[in-house]
Amino acid sequence: QVQLVESGGGLVQPGGSLRLSCTASGIIFRIYAMGWYRQVSGTQRELVAAIASGGATNYADSVKGRFTISRDNAKNTMYLQMNSLKPEDTAAYYCKADPTGRATMTSLGYWGQGTQVTVSS
Repeated sequence: QVQLVESGGGLVQPGGSLRLSCTASGIIFRIYAMGWYRQVSGTQRELVAAIASGGATNYADSVKGRFTISRDNAKNTMYLQMNSLKPEDTAAYYCKADPTGRATMTSLGYWGQGTQVTVSS
């Protein structure tokens, strides 16, 4: 059975940093594109960053230059390094595994359970 487990969320002050991790099991991790999405209660889930099976990346304009997505296929794990965090980054962050392998992501694949990131002083 497929499992995606996120970790690393928490409370951080504006300007601070966090690193999220997503560890996958039950899939051939290296062939999947992996992505981070975020959702504020009552709004639509949005793509934050994605990394293709080949390593190409895709970022939302709102996080370019501040967030970095990466993956370690040997550990079946994806990361999101978040720097210069702003209050508007506050959301539940979800990881997704997409079998198409493309960083543009599709509606296919699997979701994690989410981890909360709160940016507040």
